Amino acid sequence: MSSTLIDPSLLVPAFLAAAAYTLTPGPAFLALLGIGAVQGRRAGVGFLAGHLAGDVVWASLALVAIIGAQSLGTAAFDLLGLGCGAYLLWLGWKAASVRHGDDALASLGAKRPLLRGLTFGLMNPKGYPVAVATFTSLLAGRSQDLSWERMPMLLLAAFVGFVLADIILAYVIGAGLVRRFYRRHQIWVTRASGLLFIGFGLNALWHSAHGLWGAWRRA
Repeated sequence: MSSTLIDPSLLVPAFLAAAAYTLTPGPAFLALLGIGAVQGRRAGVGFLAGHLAGDVVWASLALVAIIGAQSLGTAAFDLLGLGCGAYLLWLGWKAASVRHGDDALASLGAKRPLLRGLTFGLMNPKGYPVAVATFTSLLAGRSQDLSWERMPMLLLAAFVGFVLADIILAYVIGAGLVRRFYRRHQIWVTRASGLLFIGFGLNALWHSAHGLWGAWRRA
């Protein structure tokens, strides 16, 4: 079998990483809920359409970083995983420990949601490290299968994950129940997102530490 052929099971982590990156509440997710709560579903869809460009850019750079580390050896990939896991734990702790009054939505009332989403997606300083951390946490167990030849299919799987996650968000943000729930429980949504980040971080640390331990024992 050619090495350029990809195991379909390898596409699942890329798909899930993209979906989790989109669906896990963070700055863009909270901004989207704010726009949907104020301006409705159509404005939210515009924001998502613009933000998708940033999602693809950050996912591409994340896969370049991950595969590049893998091409240098599994140890480099595992060290990257440790750093990404620690970063996700830090983000998760910040979100899980947020207090009332700490969480402001700068995107509320944006007059041009499409442009706002594009700007937010491409210029969000957390986009790249979060993408690297999320993709690393879910691809860590398949590090030996990563290669440059397989990157296009991985990116395609990630794109499908982004689009399906956006469809889910577009469906729910305009619902009156969701808008009322978010306004009433915004701080708890943020804290729940923190727990999810912590879970991804622990997963990345576990796989990376296991890989480094195995390499050390073999040496």
